[in-house]
Amino acid sequence: MFIFSLYLKPDTAMLKRLLLAVTLTTILFVQVQAQKERPDTVKAGVYITSIHDINFKDKEYTVNLWLWLKYKNKKFDFLHNLEVPQAKTVTQSYSTVDSSDNRIYILMKLQCVMKDSWAIDNFPFDKQKLRFSIENSQFDSKSLVFAADTLGKEFDPRFTLRGWQIDSLNISTGIKQYETAFGDESIAKPHTEYSNFKMRLTIARNAMGLFWKMFLGMYVAFLIAYMCFYIHTDSIDSRFGLSVGALFAVIGNKYIVDSALPESTTFTLVDTLHGLTLLFILSVIIGTAYSLKLIKKDKIEKAKKFDFVAAQVLLGLYILLNAWFIFEATRVS
Repeated sequence: MFIFSLYLKPDTAMLKRLLLAVTLTTILFVQVQAQKERPDTVKAGVYITSIHDINFKDKEYTVNLWLWLKYKNKKFDFLHNLEVPQAKTVTQSYSTVDSSDNRIYILMKLQCVMKDSWAIDNFPFDKQKLRFSIENSQFDSKSLVFAADTLGKEFDPRFTLRGWQIDSLNISTGIKQYETAFGDESIAKPHTEYSNFKMRLTIARNAMGLFWKMFLGMYVAFLIAYMCFYIHTDSIDSRFGLSVGALFAVIGNKYIVDSALPESTTFTLVDTLHGLTLLFILSVIIGTAYSLKLIKKDKIEKAKKFDFVAAQVLLGLYILLNAWFIFEATRVS
């Protein structure tokens, strides 16, 4: 029994050492694998120098900006693999690369014609969100992630965006998902993810000048129709002629305004104000027809009284409804 215990002790100790070595090797292997799977970080920042050529009809605008990227992995060739998903065209006018201090620093100046959607429900009292984002077309989120460099300002406070005011600017990073493998048969599920760096600039329009330029003709047309109530009842033909002319003037004004805006399936403020004006001019025509009916019955005094009351009621309602819809549009914006 004593001899057996002597042989057992060395075997037990050796087994413990072997188990310890296997455990340490496993932990070391897991740590190495985790380090290998951890994506490299690219620090990115932007500085906007100008935004111009905002085209509502074609749903696009042009932005000039400086973009810089800082990272350690030399395989990230952003000079050739930079992807701007929403851009129609990207022009790189300047770039410099600094590879000192065991890292890569790229600075480039870009001019991008961006495609975007416009929120025109409250036009011209509207706010628009201009979006800009970048990705690396060769490396997905398993290999590369972005981090935002937000030190300092993101836009030149001296540049003026004519007709607009900068409301806010938000810089963030995220993961963009694509439900496709881009033809890579080694990927079992058609799903890939890419890290992106995003900028969202909110701008508000200086609307009052544009509003009067667009709607002054419409209001003048309504006032011409409204003045029919003050034309003598003997000139009933003139009253009908002015009202019908004002009706077509408002329709023409709406076509001119719509030609400058993108297609919309919603009922916008432009549609509301023009529709309201058309209905009130129609009310003037109906009122004129009723006055004509009273005159033919020799109720001239009654016709005059009706014209006076109808004129005050229609004008009051028209001003009140216009003020309400415009106030709601500015409040929502």
